[in-house]
Amino acid sequence: MIASDHVGFEEIRNWLSTRCGIVYAESKGELLRQRLSRVLRSFNLVDLDQLAAGLIRDENQAVQLAVMHAASTNHTFFFREPEVLNKFATQILPGLADRSQVRIWSAAASTGDEAYSVAMLAAETLGPAFLKRMAILGTDISAPVVERAELGVYARRQLAQTPPDMLRKHFKPTGIDQFRVNDDIRACCTFRRMNLKARPYPFSKPFQVVFCRNILYYFDKSDQINTLKAIHAVTEPGGWLVTSVTEPIRDLGTAWRPVSTGIYRRGE
Repeated sequence: MIASDHVGFEEIRNWLSTRCGIVYAESKGELLRQRLSRVLRSFNLVDLDQLAAGLIRDENQAVQLAVMHAASTNHTFFFREPEVLNKFATQILPGLADRSQVRIWSAAASTGDEAYSVAMLAAETLGPAFLKRMAILGTDISAPVVERAELGVYARRQLAQTPPDMLRKHFKPTGIDQFRVNDDIRACCTFRRMNLKARPYPFSKPFQVVFCRNILYYFDKSDQINTLKAIHAVTEPGGWLVTSVTEPIRDLGTAWRPVSTGIYRRGE
């Protein structure tokens, strides 16, 4: 049985794919409907046909941002996929130790967990003084999660995989079961809203390392390829790309050279 607001739903689904590169397959339709129901309640809208009208025909920016936020996946936590992060610490960081400035991009930063985890690993691996020479940019399409990242306050559940010594060293308790990232870690991290589909990317200086994890599988194949090409263009020769272990990119025909699972390198 086709829902009465099927046309509006398809318009929204197509808009997410075209505008944001976020693809919801037919099998994920109910999940998208559940997420969009929050937007309907927030704006007191009757159905998805009315939401589509505000989103596409009226180009209501508040509605557009709310739909982007609802559709993007923001389930994240500190030190996610430690096997990849350990490779970053052992294979990549030592080669950056003598640089006067290091630029790292967390390209799907969500609430900042990844960017702050990377900063903490750098402090542990190369010493706290290295933070003064490192700038980490975290970007996400969702404005609310960028605001949360800038705040740097997290519930205990997001810290479940954080080693106890790291929790003691790099966080301060604030409120009930909440922790704030220490100032020295926060100082080297900047967060901005950005759509990865808005290419080419507006960076004047190249990055030495780019993290692009747990986002590519929401894109169709052409957007995956174009995103990886755009990241390649803003990474310096010899620079690194870190992906999720569940997102192999070897078969996409890009110029990234595989080093190990989740680790790729740009040619010199």
